[in-house]
Amino acid sequence: MNAEISVVILCYRAGERIRDFVDRTIKLIDRSVPSWEMVLVGNYLENSGDVTPEIVKDIALKNNNIKIVAMPKEGMMGWDARSGLEKAQAKYICLIDGDEQMPPEDILRVYKKIKEEDLDLVKTYRVVRHDGVARRFISSSYNLIFNLFFPGTYVRDVNSKPKIFKKESYDKMRLGSDDWFLDAEIIIQAKKLKFRIGEVPTEFYKNPYRKSFVKFDTIFEFIKNLVITRFKGAS
Repeated sequence: MNAEISVVILCYRAGERIRDFVDRTIKLIDRSVPSWEMVLVGNYLENSGDVTPEIVKDIALKNNNIKIVAMPKEGMMGWDARSGLEKAQAKYICLIDGDEQMPPEDILRVYKKIKEEDLDLVKTYRVVRHDGVARRFISSSYNLIFNLFFPGTYVRDVNSKPKIFKKESYDKMRLGSDDWFLDAEIIIQAKKLKFRIGEVPTEFYKNPYRKSFVKFDTIFEFIKNLVITRFKGAS
């Protein structure tokens, strides 16, 4: 029998810090969800010295509810997310970053909303941010450009996580993005499939351990992907 919820955690270059995030998440879901599984995604760049793969393997050895994905990277965030989502088998599938910027308490908030309102997809939107002016500018630009290309999606914050899906709804999507465009691809396909979508507000924290992987040039990558996707949709 499948679990009630799969929590897919993106752990790229988190190192030892991922242990605390996983422990916090387990304590939360263990007392609030009847059954669960967790997928830790520790994909890595070869010869990078990243210790995360070994750490997630060690965590999984101590808990039978935890699966891991730890492969040499063939893409960036989107590829990592898809590799973890493919292993998730529960009734609901939740995707979250493990860098501590998104509080694990939000997993329960999106889970509660998707169940109570019988939705296909629920995500957060960031109303308070502590991650700096540059990152806020990039995020605002993302959302403005996205809504210009794809009006009528009615989501406030395309890239915000956690995102939670019904498994049956997730299985209808055909995600293919290997990079940061995955979040936008999820919303585009959800609209096309007429998913019932909900959002809950959240607070987004600064990562004190490293700089963001999102850079200014990702805006141009994002625009390129939007143009390609929009053109395909019109053809």
